[in-house]
Amino acid sequence: MRFDSGRSLLPLRRFVVSDRSMEPTLVEGQGLLATPYGAAKSGQVRCFEHPRRRGFWLVKRVSQVEGASMTVSSDNPAGVDSRAFGPVPVAGSYRVMLAIPRRFM
Repeated sequence: MRFDSGRSLLPLRRFVVSDRSMEPTLVEGQGLLATPYGAAKSGQVRCFEHPRRRGFWLVKRVSQVEGASMTVSSDNPAGVDSRAFGPVPVAGSYRVMLAIPRRFM
């Protein structure tokens, strides 16, 4: 996933899905608008920085929240998620508010 650092409608951030890990929910090339506000909850789709690759953002579904960290999972069973890298911090993550259909990108 890449983060579009151009002009933004703060507090919203724009992301673009760049792989298939969240299919069928999200597809490659689809845009996302996300906000840093709101508590992380199970079932939410959130964007966050990869815990082992600074500057590389992921989009995953929250499986479980425990204190200041969350376990995340891919909708596509072949995707990389908390099974590979463990829980991630809630701080610094963004809750996806709107998925923009690819035809509008």
